[in-house]
Amino acid sequence: MPYLKLAYASPDAVVTADLAATLTAHTVDLLGKKRELTVVAIEPLPVEAWFVGGTALGAGESGVVLEIRITEGTNTKAQKAAFIRAAFDALASALPGLHPASYVTIHEPPADAWGYSGETQEYRFIRNQML
Repeated sequence: MPYLKLAYASPDAVVTADLAATLTAHTVDLLGKKRELTVVAIEPLPVEAWFVGGTALGAGESGVVLEIRITEGTNTKAQKAAFIRAAFDALASALPGLHPASYVTIHEPPADAWGYSGETQEYRFIRNQML
């Protein structure tokens, strides 16, 4: 049940549906998450509103921050590293002049602190153990 939020600034038009599809595919393929539960929210920002080190992006530069939430303890360090690399590479391909200070962050809330359809991940796990 991952949730991805991408905020970006780019001087060029971006096909957000393509980005969402690519990020979903990496989430499924590299982290083993369920496609039907993967949510991607994309927020474009004006280039003049993106600053790195207190300085606006230069001409032709883009910037991104991608945050993903997955349940704590469900992926290995190697899986997370592979996802971060693949996501960054995909973003660099889609956005011209991607600034190196563009981030991919994995947040891992505990299973009892988040869920979907009104049930925590921990509750789902316990319920499934009773079967």
